[in-house]
Amino acid sequence: MENKSSKDPLHGITLQKIVEQLVQYYGFDTLGELIKIKCFNENPSVKSSLTFLRKTDWARKKVEELYVNTLPKL
Repeated sequence: MENKSSKDPLHGITLQKIVEQLVQYYGFDTLGELIKIKCFNENPSVKSSLTFLRKTDWARKKVEELYVNTLPKL
């Protein structure tokens, strides 16, 4: 039986892990500049960011795109 791995770089990675790694790499200040959303600019926290991103598809897509583009640097 062949072992087929997913070509999707987001496969198996939770939104929480994505946000935590981006915050660790960029910090909330830079994230707020790269993606202009309130949860990164005003009283930022991982918890508040996750709450917002789970409800807002367009913002989640931007965060996921940034994560995929940042992967080679992580």
